[in-house]
Amino acid sequence: MEKYVINGGKVLDGEVTISGAKNAAVAIIPAVILCDEPCRIENIPNISDVSLIGRILQQLGAEVKRIDKSTLYIDPRMINSHVATTDLVRGMRASYYLLGALLGRYNKAKVALPGGCNFCARPIDQHLKGFAALGARHELVNGAIIDVKADSRLQGNSVYLDMVSVGATMNIMLAAVKAEGLTVIENAAKEPHIVDLANFLNSMGAQIRGAGTDVIKIRGVDYLHGVTYSIIPDQIEAGTYMCAAAATRGRVLVKNITPKHLDSITAKLREIGCEIKEYDEAILVDATKKPLTRCNIKTMPHPGFPTDCQPQFTTLLATVNGTSIVNENVWETRYQYVSELTLMGAHISVEGRLAIIEGGSKLKGAPVKATDLRAGAALVIAGLCADGVTEVGSIQYIERGYENITEKLRALGADIKKVYKDESSDNVLRA
Repeated sequence: MEKYVINGGKVLDGEVTISGAKNAAVAIIPAVILCDEPCRIENIPNISDVSLIGRILQQLGAEVKRIDKSTLYIDPRMINSHVATTDLVRGMRASYYLLGALLGRYNKAKVALPGGCNFCARPIDQHLKGFAALGARHELVNGAIIDVKADSRLQGNSVYLDMVSVGATMNIMLAAVKAEGLTVIENAAKEPHIVDLANFLNSMGAQIRGAGTDVIKIRGVDYLHGVTYSIIPDQIEAGTYMCAAAATRGRVLVKNITPKHLDSITAKLREIGCEIKEYDEAILVDATKKPLTRCNIKTMPHPGFPTDCQPQFTTLLATVNGTSIVNENVWETRYQYVSELTLMGAHISVEGRLAIIEGGSKLKGAPVKATDLRAGAALVIAGLCADGVTEVGSIQYIERGYENITEKLRALGADIKKVYKDESSDNVLRA
């Protein structure tokens, strides 16, 4: 019954500091399973997915201590199980990285199928294809648990991914780090968090080359030593605040980022009329200078426009002049949030992978519900620029990936708060 209550119409202005990358953290934390010594991971985002994966490692036997809100100490030496099938595992989408990490350590892994956001099924056939190439066979137990095992040490091999898959690329990397010989992943994904995972593993003594290109080579090693490592900034969180600044016609300096990771987003913001200034570790988005106009976007694997910023940008396009077309080229069913936006007055029609946005609408506050993490962020943006009060429900999805979102937005001038209501009463119990 927790929800966000937003009084819209406030122009965002000021500075926001971006947290560590969720998509890197949820792979790097399980990667510590492969290490033979303790590790200290810094710039961890303080979000529910990170808390979940930390608790899962504790269930496996690891010592996990939070040094501060952005730093974890993990000692994997006491891990004594290759089985992760609890409800915690089912509750997060990226739990499949436990497969690669446990398989790489024990040559076997038994992991519950992932949960998390519900905008589409997330097939892991390419993950399993990679594991099979390394010598592991798998079976599905009771329709809900993947049991993967090899008779002996994994053997390096060549793997060609039938489609570009971030999850499969990272999972095969994890499994191959301690395999015998050379593993080559072709048609690999190139996202920044893949490079970050490779850098983390290499800092421990792994031998990975080519991360960030479509061919990654991993030569297996016998031992990984402990390190202190800082996770990259979250490009999607940064893109979300950049869209929010533009949608409210505000002026926001987005700090603690890697501007190069945001090239596709900044290019589109410039195209619709925002003024963008890039600094070493910050980007200024200024939408106060002139009216914003339409553009078309097509989501693509990195370095193309990220699917994880599509709902936020679609919401922005609903507020600008002209007709825009969005082509969702990664997840076909990612438009579930559109029906919620139409409740707020947006004019959007969906035809398969295409969304046609008739811009220029003045959004109006309404009760809406997040259908997944990024859709929830899009509805928050809609609420920020709408007339009246917007109530966003199912915020557990949003808090999977955004640290202190209400505090950060309030610091920019937004009128937003999180409230908790008793199901049997209209009384606010906590705000």
